[in-house]
Amino acid sequence: MFTHNFDPVLIDLYIVEVRWYSLAYIFGILIGWIYAKRIIKHLKTNSSLNDLKTKDFDDFIPYLVIGIILGGRLGYVLIYNFDYYIRNLHEIFYIWEGGMSFHGGLLGIILATITFTRIRKIYTFIYLDIISCVAPIGLFLGRISNFINGELYGKATDLPWGVIFPNVETFARHPSQIYEAILEGIVLFILINFFALKKQLLLKAGYVSSLFLIFYSIARIIGENFREPDKHLGYFFNYFSMGVILSFITFLAGCFIIFLIKKNEQYN
Repeated sequence: MFTHNFDPVLIDLYIVEVRWYSLAYIFGILIGWIYAKRIIKHLKTNSSLNDLKTKDFDDFIPYLVIGIILGGRLGYVLIYNFDYYIRNLHEIFYIWEGGMSFHGGLLGIILATITFTRIRKIYTFIYLDIISCVAPIGLFLGRISNFINGELYGKATDLPWGVIFPNVETFARHPSQIYEAILEGIVLFILINFFALKKQLLLKAGYVSSLFLIFYSIARIIGENFREPDKHLGYFFNYFSMGVILSFITFLAGCFIIFLIKKNEQYN
């Protein structure tokens, strides 16, 4: 058994605190940005997508950051903890303390991408496909920071790798954050990039985005089986957590988009 004793604050400067959670977002975006530009250069060299420009993607980053932060935070506030934040409105802005929703962030990214690509007259799905290739990097770092924060912990277990979270209970729990970091980060990154680059699905706009929704949803549903549900929400219908319900919706969305793409291909 392992006792969790990590401090969510990396550096305390009294006036400003540097938290692992904030660094996860910063480095997730920076590493993803670098990798996305490599993908764009690869596509320009090995395909007919010569109109893609790394400069355009550089200009897109502010839109992406705003979409992630606004979508992720508002998603968490509205979906997961509305009653609390409606009574503590000022804490909505305390994003460095945690409390971001993946599904809210996903919607924010989609809206930001649609806005930017319409302004630049770029096909939206091309950017969404590229983002899908790099998103697992941020997901991995985000889940690791969840573990460091001691939040989103798992159900009780007697397995040897169980973790005791002193601020929660004195018994061991599944390190569900690590499970999700592996599933939503490492495994998802390998799968998505295999299909995108090795199978060249990036050349067929929309497929990679759809596979991301499908594979992420499966990974998240698996992880939710080991994760303790939010106390103030519990289980819906005595079985489904909010994460499972939202992931089931994104799974269906991914399947539906692939259906539409294949249907459109039949008529072209």
